[in-house]
Amino acid sequence: MTRQGGKSKARLVVYAALGGNLAIAATKLAAAAITGSSAMLSEGVHSLVDTANELLLLHGMSRAGKPADRTHPFGYGRELYFWAFIVALLVFALGAGVSIYEGVLHVRHPHPMERPLVNYIVLGASLVFEGVSWVIALREFRSNKGELGYFQAFRRSKDPTTFTVLFEDSAALIGLMIALVGIGAAQWFAMPRLDGVASIAIGVVLAVSSLLLARETKGLLIGESANPRVRDDILQIAGEDPAIRSANGVLTVHMGPDEVVAALSAEFHDALDTTQIEACINRIECAIKQRHPSVSILFVKPQTREVWNKRTADARDA
Repeated sequence: MTRQGGKSKARLVVYAALGGNLAIAATKLAAAAITGSSAMLSEGVHSLVDTANELLLLHGMSRAGKPADRTHPFGYGRELYFWAFIVALLVFALGAGVSIYEGVLHVRHPHPMERPLVNYIVLGASLVFEGVSWVIALREFRSNKGELGYFQAFRRSKDPTTFTVLFEDSAALIGLMIALVGIGAAQWFAMPRLDGVASIAIGVVLAVSSLLLARETKGLLIGESANPRVRDDILQIAGEDPAIRSANGVLTVHMGPDEVVAALSAEFHDALDTTQIEACINRIECAIKQRHPSVSILFVKPQTREVWNKRTADARDA
């Protein structure tokens, strides 16, 4: 898949989630106003926060696509990570916070729901809409994860757009089922407090999902290394070049989902002159970019294996 094709699919996932959440938020909030359900109000706030989150992700994707300039020589790719981190904080502060607060209020001061049938209709329609968005996000995530497990793929993913939407939609589906059970139990047992308990449970689900998102996007924002396969391929390509005596090691860091900066430590044969060394570096760089187009910048440092081993050992001991 081309980098442009991957970006287009990621945008499709976000647009699908945006459209669904916007329609669902308006419907849920209207239902909450009609019925007085605490769980439904929490769900409405949740969908409203998710709608704002998709807008922030689209803004981050747009900013991340800006070309490199003098003040940002490695580009703006990490802007996407910043906005994904803000999304995680919003889910926690607004989604989880409001849901738990509203639930506690309803538990302390319960009041019976009016026209509960409206809630069931809205929740059923929301399950359908959220399910469509979830399936789109899941298909995109599965197409990128390869043979990795879901959680392992989540931890290794460098593109926060898809897994953020997938997490949001998964939390939304769980929240909808909790709301459905809570509203049904409150009506069946004539215990309005159960509606508030459901709202608190929805807040807990949002808090857990937001903390997982925040942890992963924080790692991306600070700077994570590329997939080990990228590192191994760089070492293999460099080691097979006839001008290289030894390819010692390589350091990589993601500047964006599709932007990797790599620093290669290599020892050249002593008989080579500057022109031959430059030609060797060009060959290695072309071969690496052909296999991994995401490697946008490659630095090569002439260095013996002994010096590389000593410096990496010192870094580990520090």
